[in-house]
Amino acid sequence: MISRELVRHSLEFASPPSVPRQAWVLPWAEEHYPEDVARLRAEFPDDIVTAPGLYLTPLCVEGERYKKGVYVDEWGCRFENIHGGVLGIVREPLIREWGDLEWFRTPAATLAVDREAVNRFCAATDRFVLAGTLVRPFERLCFLRTMEQALVDLLMRPPGFLELLGRLHSHYRSEVEAWAATDVDGIVIMDDWGAQDRMMVSPAIWRTLFKPLYREYCEIARRAGKFVFMHSDGWILDVLPDLIEVGVQALNSQLWCMGPAALERFRGQITFWGEIDRQVVLSFGSLEDVRRSVREVREHLYANGGVIAQCEFGPGARPENVLEVFRSWQALDGER
Repeated sequence: MISRELVRHSLEFASPPSVPRQAWVLPWAEEHYPEDVARLRAEFPDDIVTAPGLYLTPLCVEGERYKKGVYVDEWGCRFENIHGGVLGIVREPLIREWGDLEWFRTPAATLAVDREAVNRFCAATDRFVLAGTLVRPFERLCFLRTMEQALVDLLMRPPGFLELLGRLHSHYRSEVEAWAATDVDGIVIMDDWGAQDRMMVSPAIWRTLFKPLYREYCEIARRAGKFVFMHSDGWILDVLPDLIEVGVQALNSQLWCMGPAALERFRGQITFWGEIDRQVVLSFGSLEDVRRSVREVREHLYANGGVIAQCEFGPGARPENVLEVFRSWQALDGER
């Protein structure tokens, strides 16, 4: 079975012959452990890839996203990075006062997807292809206003905030439509909603302001025959039923903030797109800790599919632990 079909069978709980895999290799890992990254990719090639961001006109950016220094993205948000290998932090808001909305424009270039180029990329691989964009209304709000001010906006909801959120939603809806018109297999939503042991906002605020937005993105994608993947860090147990309801089909989250046992009741309703604990196990755990974690994911969350073997090779992760994640999945599946 080719990778694309393996992933589809997992998403549809159709008893795939093995669990599909995907390693998230951050630039930090490539800089610090290039030989281990090469070994990981050689031994355990990904079943899921992301299409490159291919547009009819170049995006207007300054600097490099993961390099130490300043990076300005296509929205004009300024990220300051003191480390390198990861994305920096926005310290100064692009939209400081609501009057700034008079000149603010969303980046039209990101809507001009080069459909033919994307389709050629999809045709050239037998792997499952995700769209080369991230639909992130909450995180974009944080980038434009800073996270601290964005949380105040969510609570106070001044008219300017509601106008901005509406404009962000309109833009991302158009992005989903643009990518759904290509041959990619899946659309990706990404908003981090969880702190370590609770959500950063009340579930009521989330359901009022953001659940309807996600529902629209999912409806557009699924009407076009695309699967919907979502990433959200932290403790998000309160809204997981809502994500299933609106149409998210695969979720990447920090399972160990909530516990695989606590998530077992959702087995067979959504595909768990990883992960293995990167806060403790990947950074400080033994190989046996890694094996135990993989067994725990399979025991609580696998349901004739519904699991993707994924973990992040990022700051602090031990290369031998990352490799052991995929070796453990392979051992459970039998040789692939």
